[in-house]
Amino acid sequence: MTKVPKYWNKAKKYLSKKDKIMLKLINDYKSPAEIILTSRKDIFFSLCKSIIGQQISVAAANSVFLRFKIKCKNRINAKNVSKLSFSQLKSCGLSRQKVIGIKSLTEQILNKSFNPKLISKMNDEEAIVYLSNLKQIGRWSAEMILLFTYNRSNIWPVQDIGLLRAISKNYKKKYLPPEKFVKLLKKRFSPYCSVATWYLWRSIDPEPIQY
Repeated sequence: MTKVPKYWNKAKKYLSKKDKIMLKLINDYKSPAEIILTSRKDIFFSLCKSIIGQQISVAAANSVFLRFKIKCKNRINAKNVSKLSFSQLKSCGLSRQKVIGIKSLTEQILNKSFNPKLISKMNDEEAIVYLSNLKQIGRWSAEMILLFTYNRSNIWPVQDIGLLRAISKNYKKKYLPPEKFVKLLKKRFSPYCSVATWYLWRSIDPEPIQY
């Protein structure tokens, strides 16, 4: 894991001035109790974890991921995954589509048709489109990669159920919160939507979210 993003403290001050609810959340989750948004800086690891975790519970995803990690001899990288057969990957508890997604990702990393180094040169939207070209990676997964792996400061994942639930709870809105209001918050929180998202997540989950 890496250190706290450089923008974090500046973002907290900015958000505290912009929004009373955000001020309260930031005060509720002060250091050293909070575990700040951190990153492994390992996009292959994160993409595999993203594919594995899709459409299943956190507990189920953790169980499958542990079996996957053991199959990779505790070193999740493209070289090790490429040695695993379709049936070996499936035996971890992966669906056919998820196996295809992981195999495709592995091949594209090894033949360099997918180049993670390009992402740092892209703006958020360009990076989301680039990542979404991978099998089994949609917009939400791409946004999680930008937020957790690259620590981009202004990710506002409006497809995320947790974020929408947190907005409804903290701003006394019905669920789902009105799209217009969600857009208003994005404008208010920019350029630090990632930090606002993290605090909103904390308000509904005592465990800090990591990816």
